[in-house]
Amino acid sequence: MMLFIRLSLCLFCGALAVAAAIWKVNPNIVPPASRSETPRPHKPQLQQPRDVQQEKQFTREPLAWRYPEPPAEEESLFPPHFELKVPMRAESVGAICGENSVRVEAKKDLLGIGKPVLTEDVTLGGCAAVGEDPEAEIMIFESELHGCGSHLLMSEDLLTYAFTLLYTPTPLGDGSIVRGSDVSVSIECHYQRKHDVSSGLLKPTWIPFTDSKYSEESLYFSLQLMTDDWQLPRPSSQFLLGDIMKFEASVKQFHHVPLRVNVDSCVATVVPNADTVPRYSFLGNSGCLFDSQLTGSSSKFLPRTRDDKLHFQVEAFRFEQDYSGVLYITCSMKATAAAAPVSATNKACSFTNGWREASGIHHTCSCCDTDCSSGRSDLDGMGAISERETVFGPIVVKERPQRGRN
Repeated sequence: MMLFIRLSLCLFCGALAVAAAIWKVNPNIVPPASRSETPRPHKPQLQQPRDVQQEKQFTREPLAWRYPEPPAEEESLFPPHFELKVPMRAESVGAICGENSVRVEAKKDLLGIGKPVLTEDVTLGGCAAVGEDPEAEIMIFESELHGCGSHLLMSEDLLTYAFTLLYTPTPLGDGSIVRGSDVSVSIECHYQRKHDVSSGLLKPTWIPFTDSKYSEESLYFSLQLMTDDWQLPRPSSQFLLGDIMKFEASVKQFHHVPLRVNVDSCVATVVPNADTVPRYSFLGNSGCLFDSQLTGSSSKFLPRTRDDKLHFQVEAFRFEQDYSGVLYITCSMKATAAAAPVSATNKACSFTNGWREASGIHHTCSCCDTDCSSGRSDLDGMGAISERETVFGPIVVKERPQRGRN
């Protein structure tokens, strides 16, 4: 037993000696006595980086690389000093005013662009050319002073007869292509109203005015738009669809006996030529206003208050597929002696629950649904002085603006 105890003690002492020797060799090994303590984590030692010294490098030889040259500037596609050409007025129309007529000569190159126009596309107030000069390439028009849609304007000293030379290009191809625009040229002939007579050798011969051509030519017919109260000429010719266009037809009498004016017919077109298409004849048959009968509109003659003036109203309209809304009204007016009776060929009838005449002589309208020229007697034309065709326009009829929903 004692031997066992001694042997165990010797082994324990030997183990202590070996452990002490190992700890001396490696001090990081925790001695047995401190194993019961909480071990601390090992912190590796950080090595500080060495200071880096930067040195500027010098190139002994010049660099061979260069920036590329910018591309050459392209030439402008437009001229540097471009100006839009302003068309110059072509001096292609001339007129010779005679004592009772006018002669108009127009170049075939009417527009001055080096291209001739078609002769049939040019008219003088609706009258075609009476001839051509092939060598000079000139179109010739002739008319009496009161013909071809002329207008007589009068001032204190002058009588002016105004004509319109109208060019309306014909559509090309299938009728939908037009390479031109309507052109109108105003032509005026001026005549002195007063003349001085220095001798007493002239012996005037008095002739009844009904037999005097001069008296006929001195009549002045007028067709104009009026304000809503019929007091003054309307300053604007623009309307909305459904508005009422109010017209006044009148004749100035001068030295004549009292006259009565009537409107025989009226045609609406899109150009100042009554023979074109589209056209709407809303008044005809010697003074019958058909528009109210055909469309149920409020168009009518107003009761006549003066013989030398006649008022009628037409509800504004435009042609289908024509969105410009431009209208020209061509009316044929007639002056008769106021003492002559109202008749089938000298009347002003409109349809309002039947035909009614502006002067109250309603039975003269009985022929409006047939032909008022048939069965005409000599008394019907009694007192007729002159007839004149007058073109009014342009009138512009626009659509009414659409109202937004609330």
